[in-house]
Amino acid sequence: MTVFAVASIKLKNREEYDKYDAQFLGVFEKFDGKLLSADFKAAPVMGEWDGDRLVIMEFPDKKAFLAWVTSEEYQRIAKHRDAGADVTVVLAKGFEQVS
Repeated sequence: MTVFAVASIKLKNREEYDKYDAQFLGVFEKFDGKLLSADFKAAPVMGEWDGDRLVIMEFPDKKAFLAWVTSEEYQRIAKHRDAGADVTVVLAKGFEQVS
């Protein structure tokens, strides 16, 4: 079942985050995910949000997401993400098509 990973990012050190960002796609593309949005200009239309960037990713299933996020390659660059931003990731299931 398709899953969507939604990341809310609040920058704290842009230089460190940029190191992560520069390497992200090279690692991400090796896995089965699709990058749907990575927006530094995302803005709330209802409620409050204090993030600086919103990222939406799609994976064929939770197993594919976990393969990416726990991979050695991703963990190597994640240290820059963690040093550069506070990140919250929410994983949500897609709808199952009913015939």
